[in-house]
Amino acid sequence: MEERHKNVLRRNRVSLVRDLDPSNLYDGLIEKGVFTNNMIDEIKSSGTRGDQARKLVLDLETRGSRAFPLFLECLQETGQHSLAELLQTGAPTVQLQPATPTVRPVVQPLPVSSPVDVDKQIKDVPVYPLQRPSAPTPSPEREHKRQKPQGRTRLDSIQIYKMDASPCGHCLIINNVDFEPQSNLKSRKGSNIDCNKLERRFKALNFIVEVKSNLKQSKIKRELSALSKKDHLQYDCCVVIMLSHGTEVSHNRFPGAVYGVDGQCVPVQLITDYLSGQKCPSLQGKPKLFFIQACGGGERDMGFEVSPDEVEPSFGGADDQTDAIPMSSSSDSLSMSDELDARATLPTPSDILVSYSTFPGYVSWRDPKSGSWYVATLDRILEENAATNDLVTMLMMVNNEVSQNSAKGLYKQMPGSFNFLRKLLYFQTQASPTQSST
Repeated sequence: MEERHKNVLRRNRVSLVRDLDPSNLYDGLIEKGVFTNNMIDEIKSSGTRGDQARKLVLDLETRGSRAFPLFLECLQETGQHSLAELLQTGAPTVQLQPATPTVRPVVQPLPVSSPVDVDKQIKDVPVYPLQRPSAPTPSPEREHKRQKPQGRTRLDSIQIYKMDASPCGHCLIINNVDFEPQSNLKSRKGSNIDCNKLERRFKALNFIVEVKSNLKQSKIKRELSALSKKDHLQYDCCVVIMLSHGTEVSHNRFPGAVYGVDGQCVPVQLITDYLSGQKCPSLQGKPKLFFIQACGGGERDMGFEVSPDEVEPSFGGADDQTDAIPMSSSSDSLSMSDELDARATLPTPSDILVSYSTFPGYVSWRDPKSGSWYVATLDRILEENAATNDLVTMLMMVNNEVSQNSAKGLYKQMPGSFNFLRKLLYFQTQASPTQSST
């Protein structure tokens, strides 16, 4: 299937899962060659009507260039006109090309000989060298799997997380700006800008967003514990966003830690552990996303020289601040205030993604007037690409754009992720009911 038609299906996935009646489509899809009987049986066995509709739409993307127009035909033929019109709105005009007939060799029956004539026939038969075919001929049912270029992962071999619950799930944002005097940590000017952007963005992605500000270490743990005790069965995902100072700590899986306003830190390892399958059973098998805007350490990345063709225009002012707390005292006039990230103990770290604003060991830059590089870029990338791209692809876009920036004309920043997701993750992008935050 062409990428533009896949994008149409992805943009309208929520409506299709909600309104599609797949049972009326099965015979037509088999008759038109879109699916085989075995494939339809597998779709039927996936569960409820909604589950069947979801699997049908996802599997449809793997069925070749004729699948989309034939699917539209089936919708029209079964009276599901509103869905057909929805998919045709904004979709390029599709010209249905006739299918190329499969040419099969004519099989001639072998002559039947009596046992007495066998020896005589063998003597008269000339011997020819055996010619082997250069490649096996694929069956029509497997022909669609050869359409992807070699070297690229086939979409039909990758599953996609269910992300159509409404609301999609909880999103907790902890925004630490004003630190207590005894903590010796500076105020994080510009963090409220980051917080407002992310609150709006995840509401637009149909999450229940809750914002907590200026929490001590004990209160951070209490909020995470309360989140883990919620019933997430009706939801598909959970998001935690940490905006604070950070520092580098010993770890065994996820690096770094974030500070409470009292100067006591919480390891990222512990933060992720609150939502692990053992401590939060209702999130088992569901994606748990953590976004950490904090420094990974005290080092400043000065980058390395590249050819002019590889450099894009960068931005960053002389007033940019860091979110790192150095491991040792320093009189460096550029030492600002931000954090390192820590690792958490996870018995089974599946379905977890931790996105860091900076590479472990390095500082993270923040503009007091416009917010951090990482959050500003993440917010824009989600706005522009969430309708068509999966989360991991979008995070690579964030990495690329942030890496082009420079602070004080000298220092660089490189975001990164620890990815334990098992499937592709596509956010909801359609309008959702108004949500309130506390």
